[in-house]
Amino acid sequence: MTYFSSDLWWWPFLFILLAGWLATDFWRFLGVALGGRMEEGSDLLVLVRAVATALVAAVIGNLIVFPGGALAVTPLALRIGAAALGFAAYLGSGRRMIVGIVTAEAILCLGLWLGF
Repeated sequence: MTYFSSDLWWWPFLFILLAGWLATDFWRFLGVALGGRMEEGSDLLVLVRAVATALVAAVIGNLIVFPGGALAVTPLALRIGAAALGFAAYLGSGRRMIVGIVTAEAILCLGLWLGF
């Protein structure tokens, strides 16, 4: 079955729900089943953590360089500056994530308000 295999109004919603569930929850269940049996410092868990961190960094980089929606009208320099200063605030605050996020958002909003 494919996304376009039916003309019923509810078929795309069911397809997306099932495809999204099957693609993600299988790995979540597998992670729960295997994660409890592994040591925190094991090589496999370190690899998984590194890949997950790299994926998050790639998504953030993609949002900064190739934004969509309302973020697309902001200048690249403002987006990069907000991310860099947010990261600096995160490090300066003793690695408090909320401080970095709020700082980056405040700089982005301030830059938009000032017309950059």
